[in-house]
Amino acid sequence: MSSTNNAEIVCAHSPDSDDAFMFYGLATKKVRSRVVTFRHVLEDIESLNRKATEGVYELTAISYHAYPYVADKYLLMASGSSVGDGYGPVVVSTRHMAPEDLKGKKIAIPGTMTTAFLTLKLFQPDFEHVVVPFDKILDAVKDHEVDAGLVIHEGQLTYGHGGLHSVVDLGKWFKSKYNLPLPLGANALRRNLPDNVQSECLRLMKESIQYSLDHHEEALNYAMQFARDLDPALAEQFVGMYVNHHTVDGGDIIPRAAQKLLDLGYEAGLIPHKIDVEVIR
Repeated sequence: MSSTNNAEIVCAHSPDSDDAFMFYGLATKKVRSRVVTFRHVLEDIESLNRKATEGVYELTAISYHAYPYVADKYLLMASGSSVGDGYGPVVVSTRHMAPEDLKGKKIAIPGTMTTAFLTLKLFQPDFEHVVVPFDKILDAVKDHEVDAGLVIHEGQLTYGHGGLHSVVDLGKWFKSKYNLPLPLGANALRRNLPDNVQSECLRLMKESIQYSLDHHEEALNYAMQFARDLDPALAEQFVGMYVNHHTVDGGDIIPRAAQKLLDLGYEAGLIPHKIDVEVIR
């Protein structure tokens, strides 16, 4: 592939405190490049998953569940994964419920291409799902529009404030069953980008995450504006859960965990074709 001078890369990610923390170095130009310039676009993860099926953005956050549907257009990046290591999306309800009681229930989910939905279907195949914007799910549960809600992002830490109860933590379940962390979100890079642009994007992503971890307080202050009214202690806890050493570089374990998750999805008939996880580093 030919080289490109200062290509503009549209970099799409969700408006969440963990993503904001991750991209702080790039968004504030602390981490720079002579090869590419980044333009940031913020959208919710289900919208990003849908657009990735059309190859809209050069660099995009996606759910690992979406990867089989976009692998013809994208490669996964070694840096930038959000991973729940013994914790993850939580199913919540207004009353105490046993996990097995979810069978046949009406459950609000943040989108059918989210990893949270795939994991819940692996845990309990038999329920009625209702797609609700992720930031409205707690309200849908409180208003009894649904029996339970599948909570991602900061809601994993705040559901108790509204008197809701945890039915199952899917990251905890996945770890106990398969002894692997649960890879939730990834950054993906369009396959048709020139080699030098791909390698520069990889370098910048890794450096931006490392910069934030090394300048924790300033990066957290920046991320707070995306934390949807979380108090600083909870925002720090949430960022700490999802931006860690797995995020800097997924190593061998995150691709292995992703392969296991997607193989399980295929075997359960939830993913239409078998997929090999391809990661560039």
